[in-house]
Amino acid sequence: MFGLPVGIVLVFALIGVTVVLFVTEAIPPDIVAIGLVVALVVLGPWTGISPQEGLSGFSNTATVTILAMYILSKGIQETGVVRRLGAEVAHLTRGSENRLLVAVVGLTGPIAGVINNTPVVAVFIPMVTDLADDAGISPSKLLLPLSYASMLGGTLTLIGTATNLVASDLSASLIDRPFGMFEFTSLGVIVLVVGSVYLLTVGKALTPGRVTPGDRTTRYGMDEYLARVLVPTRSPLVGAAAAGVTIDAARDLDIDILDVLRGGEHFIAADSDRELAARDILTVRGAPEVIQRFCDVADLRYLPRATVDDADLDNPTEGTLVELGVLSQSSVVGDTVAEARLRERYDATVIAVRRRNGDLIRENFGPTVIRAGDSLLLQTTDETVEYLLETAEFVVTGEVHDLIERERERELQPTTLPAIAIVLGVIALAALGVVPIVIAALGGVVAMVVTGVLSPADAYDAVNWNVIFLLAGVIPLGLAMQETGGVALLGAGVVTLAGIVPAVATLAAFYVLTGLLANVITPVASVVLLLPVAVDTAGRIGADPFAFVLAVTFAASTAFMTPVGYQTNLMVYGPGGYRFTDYVRVGAPLQALLTVVTTLGVVALWGL
Repeated sequence: MFGLPVGIVLVFALIGVTVVLFVTEAIPPDIVAIGLVVALVVLGPWTGISPQEGLSGFSNTATVTILAMYILSKGIQETGVVRRLGAEVAHLTRGSENRLLVAVVGLTGPIAGVINNTPVVAVFIPMVTDLADDAGISPSKLLLPLSYASMLGGTLTLIGTATNLVASDLSASLIDRPFGMFEFTSLGVIVLVVGSVYLLTVGKALTPGRVTPGDRTTRYGMDEYLARVLVPTRSPLVGAAAAGVTIDAARDLDIDILDVLRGGEHFIAADSDRELAARDILTVRGAPEVIQRFCDVADLRYLPRATVDDADLDNPTEGTLVELGVLSQSSVVGDTVAEARLRERYDATVIAVRRRNGDLIRENFGPTVIRAGDSLLLQTTDETVEYLLETAEFVVTGEVHDLIERERERELQPTTLPAIAIVLGVIALAALGVVPIVIAALGGVVAMVVTGVLSPADAYDAVNWNVIFLLAGVIPLGLAMQETGGVALLGAGVVTLAGIVPAVATLAAFYVLTGLLANVITPVASVVLLLPVAVDTAGRIGADPFAFVLAVTFAASTAFMTPVGYQTNLMVYGPGGYRFTDYVRVGAPLQALLTVVTTLGVVALWGL
């Protein structure tokens, strides 16, 4: 092809296939990355990648460090410190959009500089949505700034994001200059401040209010799909076990009996061994014509004036209405709703599903395949909500006021101080150069387990293995680009274009290109692909390679323009009711602003 060596053609073809698969998500990204390793090694005679090099991503110091940081972040999360801080914010800012926005942006950024931002955002989402509902504010106005602030905070320290650690490792191998713990904190502070000011001003005006504050049943368009029916004395359901009726109705008619009202007492039918009695009132979910058929078959009386809203499903004695945002690492991703067995696993009844493209499904859920970014409206119990809030599989939003208030009153756990001391110790050891960051982080993991902050099982469960396999798979791709001469080829092409513009413009161009690529193939993959090219280009035009390393690294943290660009963007997608274009509308100006700020900041602080 155009006289290029076979190796370069094959590597570029693999990159093209990988990008397409990442964007379309036809195959999970981590599986794509594993397949990439296999392809690179099988094609080793042309790609130059041996089996040892193909597997080098698993032993890469960045991969191991990121694995350890997941565990350290879990240790902090287990102490309840972050949630306690969020509860205090909830208490102090209740009722004020401006105060809440300032608190969310002002706290999330700095915290994300030292703790993995995924659990931080997961903790804040339910609090922010509930407080927004209380104040009559659309949660959409607050959730996107929450995600963006966490991404901006990742630019503060070496451990702020996985991308920083990968870039540091590449910088060490390419120019023998790894990052120190606070190597770029000065520029990170500038980026965080500028980005925060944007989110509090221009961003606030641009962020849409997609989700109407108030009832979740209304947001999901459930008005016609929820009804109340009366059990007359003559009904064959009188004397039947509530749980058995619920199972039969769900199987035969796609009807869910959500709640039974007897006098002033509520109970969830699916989890009750009580028998139905005359004059019971059932709250049911189903298509209008199916509800009518249910009434005809079971001799029930439809109550047309008895509307059903959140309060009816979120009663003080039994039921709790929640919305679950499905994360990419959730065990239910790829399962159908039927296969996920949510009722058996979580004592939860699915009421509606919102696909991440905005489509609503309110009946016949069984065959619906669950994808990351989808949202599920469920009725469950308080105990289940508390459990779900602790998992790393879902983002929980819903009526969790009481849980938030209880968090404020709860005593700090005995492991709180040891956990904080361990994380601070890891940072100090790495910052002072006593030991490499990977050794400090692994030592912190050992300390977390030895001191009882985490059990060994908790430590293993804390790791997002999808990300680890993704990292391990794409790192050899960057090596293949260097081995085959692909980096030099791209660098020579860029130099040709750079001959007509100043070096600072070339620097800005790499920032823009990295940022755009990060929006579609993940920040880590964009760094692996572009950082070697940036370093090669800098050498060819006589610029400082480290300046280009920093520009690419910071740009990878600006994947603001798509919901799939960064994990936290996907986390707020469903709860915020956003459209794909919302990320472009709010994120594109911020990305453009930071292109200028970061480029000039790199030049001013490190030279070019």
